[in-house]
This record gives sequence, structure tokens and C-alpha cells, in this order.
Amino acid sequence: MDPARSLQDAKPTPFWLDDPGRPEPHSALVGDVRCDLLVVGGGYSGLWTALIAKERDPALDVVLIEGHEVGWAASGRNGGFCAASLTHGLGNGQQRWPGELDRLERLGARNLQSIEDSVKRYGIDCDWERTGEIDVATEPYQVEELREVAELAARFGGDYAVLDTDQIRAEVNSPTFLGGLWDKDGVAMVNPAKLAWGLKQACLDQGVRIFEHTRATALAESGPGMAVRTPYGRILARRVALGTNAFPALVRRARLYTVPVYDYALMTEPLDAEQLASIGWRNRQGLGDSANQFHYFRLSADNRILWGGYDAVYHYGGRVRAEHDQRPQTYQTLATHFFRTFPQLAGLRFTHAWGGAIDTCTRFSAFFDTAHRGRVAYAAGYTGLGVGATRFGAEVMLDLLAGRRTERTALEMVRRKPLPFPPEPVRWAGIELTRWSLDRADRNDGRRNLWLRTMDRLGLGFDS
Repeated sequence: MDPARSLQDAKPTPFWLDDPGRPEPHSALVGDVRCDLLVVGGGYSGLWTALIAKERDPALDVVLIEGHEVGWAASGRNGGFCAASLTHGLGNGQQRWPGELDRLERLGARNLQSIEDSVKRYGIDCDWERTGEIDVATEPYQVEELREVAELAARFGGDYAVLDTDQIRAEVNSPTFLGGLWDKDGVAMVNPAKLAWGLKQACLDQGVRIFEHTRATALAESGPGMAVRTPYGRILARRVALGTNAFPALVRRARLYTVPVYDYALMTEPLDAEQLASIGWRNRQGLGDSANQFHYFRLSADNRILWGGYDAVYHYGGRVRAEHDQRPQTYQTLATHFFRTFPQLAGLRFTHAWGGAIDTCTRFSAFFDTAHRGRVAYAAGYTGLGVGATRFGAEVMLDLLAGRRTERTALEMVRRKPLPFPPEPVRWAGIELTRWSLDRADRNDGRRNLWLRTMDRLGLGFDS
């Protein structure tokens, strides 16, 4: 069967957001308001910041504004993998912060548990499943790489299980799987849109004032605080937290550190009992293969398979545009790869196909800073792992705004920013050369060419 036929009825919209239970948006801000803390951005970063601020001080007057609707962007359309890692994996953390990786791993584990605790405390119905994630080897050289990761994880108390070919296929049956590494406790599966909507309701219940369809257009100092302009009014706030991530930051200098990279995903129709039995997957882990251009995949609550990744597309100039959200050539590539991985599911159809921008930085994990003499804080650069790490970022922003020295703010990861991206056209050329080199490495037993080795040494690069 031509894989493209499986896409013929796919809706060009994120599966998670295509939900009849989607809450109605709140009205836009009209007129001027004052508050203690203004949070700009209604994704996970902003929602966690607003909620934790109220948990720390219930008397604090907190306002959150969102340019569209809460959870509509990356927070509502991602794969729904909520990871403990704050460093985009152990390898990246070991390379960049070897002296504090033990603390980062401990803080990441605590952060993930805090998310689970909040889901329970606020009664958020978001299909939370603490099933872990398996990194899958699909090439022989990757098997040894997974063993090396397991050895590194053991140094930090990680509960990782190395799976041989028979063991991984007993978990999830694919003829392409040669081995696996199962992180049993460090990743949860979640319905990302329901998590965002649940956090929105939790914020409202704690007294946060939320205005949707309210875009921040300008930021300036005003007396002892800050003034933020919106289309129909102005907000005067003592402090401001920015959680706009892939979208252009109100602090212009922060724009040098991120680029928007487009990621794409498909969702199948629900599997019937026979189809599900043909692949096993009884333990419902999240999965990702070990290539540079990797796929991530998981089961939904109603036994659909989300299949995403592989292509990570940067558009010249780095603008976030709605027309980039759809990319049929990537959907066809993903469908081809899906049926190569699961040939026993031939004939299965995809019901949804979508994409969108994620914020990437040169170290592939979040960075943090303040502006306007400490009145403004921002966090960005999560590079696809923001479902979990944004809560940690919210804590960091609130610590910075309070001027508090904490275990978080003492981290080198927090105190230092990544290298900025170069200007165009060097930026585009460098990213494209890196993507080509990563693809070549995948086809050449993982061997990295001179360009990738140079990027590794400089700490500047790009990863899918």
C-alpha cells in the first residue's frame, strides 16, 4: 500500500486540541490594570509560573495574558512526553555541566514528582501515566551507545534497564528493534492539552486573572515597575515573567539565543484488539529511536499511536508562521517510516497530521536571565523537552524576580547562557549543513564528520 493513502483523511490539526471538551477562551483585556506579577504567555511556562507564584504567596495579585488561547501552541500539540531531564538527556548534561549533573538529575526527578503531585492535588484529568520511556536501537552501533548511557545513568542512581533484541520486541514488537534502554521512572505520558487546560483552571481557582486573545506588544520601565502594552490596554506590574519561548521575546537581546524549529507528528485511528496484540506494548511506555534524526512514539488513552519527529525544519529568517505548521512531504516520510517499523499494521489510517515551532538553543536545554534591573525574568530554549522542564523554569524565574539565591539560581546552568546563533545567512547555512551532517552520520554508523566534531568542540550546534 502507498503510505500516502493512510493520510488521505487526516485532519490538519493537532489531535490533542481537537477535543469537544476544550474550554472556552477568556475575554481579552480592555483598559488598564495593575498587578504584582504579570505573566506573558499561556503555555506551560506561563501557567506554572502563575500557579507557583500563587502557591508561594496567595496574596500576590497575578495576571496572565495569552496572545491566542491557553495551550494552543507547543504546550497543546506536543507528543505528551513529560521527562525528568532538565538537560536534554544525560549525555548532553555530562558534556556541558559534568560538575553539577548529580544536582541537575536530583532536581529534575523532584520536578517531575512535583508535576505528578500537582496533577493529583488539583484534580487535573490529563491521562497521566508514569510508564517511562524506552530508547530503541535500530542500528547495531546504537546498541553499544545505549549500554554506555546505562552505565552513566547508574552513576546517578537512574533506574534504567538494558534490553536485548528479544526483550525489546517482547515489550513492543517491531522487526526494526535491536535493543533498548528503558528509563522506568523518569518519564510520564500525558495528554498535553488537558494538562494545559487543567493548569489554567488551577490558576483561576487560585485567583489568577487570565486574559486570552491579549498580545503583549511592548515592554518598558514605568516608575518602580514595568508597563506592558496590549492592543486594548496597558498593564502596570511590579514584576514580569516572560514565557513566550518560540515566539519573539519582548526582551530583544534574548532573541539571539533561540531559533524556531518545526516538528511534525501524526496520530493513527484507534487500534483494535487484534492490532494491539500484534505489537504488544502492554506496559505503554513512550518510545524514541536512537538516531540523530529520531522518531518519538507513544499510545494515547484510546490506543492510538502518535508518531512524530525525524524532520526538524528551520526556515530562513527564523519567523514563526502558521503556514509552516503543515508539511505534506514530512507527513509522507513519517507514514513511510511508521509502516516500516510496524508492517503488521498495514492498512491503519492516520486521523490527524500537524506541526509547529519549538524553541531551540545551542545547548538544547533551557536558559534563564533577567532584564530591566531585575524586574523582568525569562526562560526559553527548552528544545522539545519543555513539558516537564518548564515547571523548573518557572521556579527559576520566580527565584530570580525575588532576588533569592537558591539551589536553582546557584547552578552554572542557570547563571550562564548558551552561545547565541549567528546572523543570517550564516545561521541558515550552518543549520542546514548540520542537518545534512546528522543525516549522513545516521547512514554511516553514527560517525560524525569534521563539521559536527567542530560544533561539538565549540558548544554550538543543532539537534533534532
